Amino acid sequence: ATELPVPRAKVVVVEDPAATVTFVPQPRVVRGMVDTGLKRFSGKDSSALAWRLMIRPTDTVGIKVFSSPGEIIGTRPVVVAAVVESLLDAGISSERIIVWDKYLHDLRLAGFFELQNRFGIQVRSAADAKWDPSVTYENPLIGKPIWGDHEFGRSGKDIGRNSYFSKLITEEITKHIVISPLLNHNVAGVSGNLMSLAIGSVDNTIRFESKHQAMAEAVPEIFGHEQIFDRLVLVIVDALICQYQGEENNLLHYSKVLNQLRFSKDPVALDVMSLDQLEAQRKKAGLPHRALPRDLYRNAALLELGIANTRHILVDYHKINPFQPLPR
Repeated sequence: ATELPVPRAKVVVVEDPAATVTFVPQPRVVRGMVDTGLKRFSGKDSSALAWRLMIRPTDTVGIKVFSSPGEIIGTRPVVVAAVVESLLDAGISSERIIVWDKYLHDLRLAGFFELQNRFGIQVRSAADAKWDPSVTYENPLIGKPIWGDHEFGRSGKDIGRNSYFSKLITEEITKHIVISPLLNHNVAGVSGNLMSLAIGSVDNTIRFESKHQAMAEAVPEIFGHEQIFDRLVLVIVDALICQYQGEENNLLHYSKVLNQLRFSKDPVALDVMSLDQLEAQRKKAGLPHRALPRDLYRNAALLELGIANTRHILVDYHKINPFQPLPR
């Protein structure tokens, strides 16, 4: 019998030593990295052609960021701005681009509203878009709904069993882009693509967020929902800086400047690569060895959300010459 080919993930890593100066991202350099990554990932001659493979003019594009750690160690607004500029150059209307996260105050504090002012795009929150009572994720772990959750203030035997999807997900966004930082997370291992998009899309998530096994089960199941996974077109890891200790606290002395952006359609492969990077940096720094949790990513692979075996990840590494002229 003929053996079936082993599924593999394609990842493009673009590195430019000029991408940051004293931890500050350089906008023109980052824009050049985004264009390079898109072209290499798609095989097209321009980033505009790359986007047209993924997105139609009638789509509403949601760019999910991880903003709660702030603009230095969370998703960096400079990287998001480069992606937005690239989408606009490809002919996507600014009105159809939504930069979003779960809470508006996180987006505001991280500086994302400047992008709304500059480009005319939308900056939105999943919570303020309201929760859709008709689209839920059910889990036997009972939560206590907090203010802003769909079931807050209600009582009954099944209250707290469901998480409700945001109407931003169920009614507005038709294509997802995720841009996540390379930042450790004490429960999930990395503040990565799977956790960011899944936890950001639904309410009543406190029941999962402090429990490793609960997070490992819930995140892949939420991410696998058709209105998330089936609409995912691109995942980018903002690896300009890797913070390997401290979670959402800004601890740059536990950081390594990598000056990289990583592109794939496989969120699992990118998250697993991030875990490997975090463990390597912790070892170099002489921190006590602690293997980062990987059950979440193994579960995601079992649900066929991506590749968790690093031997099956094909990496196209491209280092940009730091002395070449900056893109105009």
